[in-house]
Parts: sequence; C-alpha cells; structure tokens
Amino acid sequence: MDTYSKIARAYDEQVRGELAHKPLDRALLTAFLELAGHGTVADVGCGPGHVTRFLADRHPGVIGVDLSPGMIAIARERVPDSTFSVGSMLSLPAADSSWAGAVALYSIIHLTPAERAVAFGEFARVLKPGGPLLLSFHVDSAEVAAGESTHLTEWFGSEVDVDVHFLDPVVITRELTAAGLAVQATLIRKPIAGAEFPSRRAYLTACREPASEF
Repeated sequence: MDTYSKIARAYDEQVRGELAHKPLDRALLTAFLELAGHGTVADVGCGPGHVTRFLADRHPGVIGVDLSPGMIAIARERVPDSTFSVGSMLSLPAADSSWAGAVALYSIIHLTPAERAVAFGEFARVLKPGGPLLLSFHVDSAEVAAGESTHLTEWFGSEVDVDVHFLDPVVITRELTAAGLAVQATLIRKPIAGAEFPSRRAYLTACREPASEF
C-alpha cells in the first residue's frame, strides 16, 4: 500500500516503543506464543516490525509479512534476524497448514467486508489445525461508531487517501466463524491515554478448526 510506504519512517518513530506502555498487549502476545507452540509464527501486517521484534525475542522462527515495501525495509533494519516478505493478506505467501500461529494487529482496518472474507479464508488455509490467530482492531471512538468508517487525507504528516474501518466484534466473530476459525476469547479495552489513538480496541483469539473425521 503506497500510503504506508509514504508514512513508514514517521510511523516507525511513533510506534517502535509503544509496547513498553501496553502491558495487556504484551501479555496477549506472550499467551499467543504459548498457544502456538513450536513452528513458524507470522506477524501479518507487520509494519516496521515492532511487534515482530517482541515475538522474535521470545520465539524462534518468527516471520513478518506486509503489503508495504517501505515498511518491510524498516522491519528488516529493526529485526535483522527475522525473515520478512512483501505480501498481501488476500494471498498469503505461505503453503497450506504451514504456520503454527499468526498475529494480525490492526491489519484488517482498511479491508472491506468482501476483502475480510478472503483474508480470513487465507488465515484458515495457512494455519495448522488448532493454530491460533490473534487479531486486533479499532471498535469505536468519540467520533466514529462501530461499523462506521473514517476517511483520512492527512496522516503522520503526509497527504494520504485511505479509509479506516471501525469494526463490531460480533460481526468479526461471525466472519471468522464462516471462514473456519473458531473464536476462543474476546477482549475489549479502553485506549491508553497518551500512548495511542483514543479508540476502544478489540482483541480476538481464534484458532483454525480441525478437519472433521467424518
């Protein structure tokens, strides 16, 4: 996405240390790794690699995928021991059942409903049976309700043309279920003052459902 390459350096400056202020996010990422166990873990929509770095410090075989070449270039600088690739959630660069787990933090906020259906189908395809997916997104803010969108023309000091979708966890749960991903837990939290955009956020942990034996 050209938007993210345009803002990549400014974005990195703002988010690279944000997990230090987010104990709940760190706890969820740590629990996710325990659920994933051994094998390849992917940070999808990895941006400049700040979450990838957290995961890679605690788990071998962590990879990053992002649509933006500019973001991937920074991620390779920040986390040189991990493998990064430019790729889309709509066609993940991975074989069937090849990932032990996947994280997608705020990676679906620009997708339309039809695109989310494709992306969730791709997660179900590449995850091993029982493999976890940790998904997060904006729910609502003082100006935008769940299910509504906002259009950005300026972001991180650059001119952009991008929509951000605020999502209803009930709707996302239904979409994940339709793709073959069983939601195990849902957490909604208030924004952390001074550390992030003031929106409520949802975190969903889902897993790929094992194939039926019948």
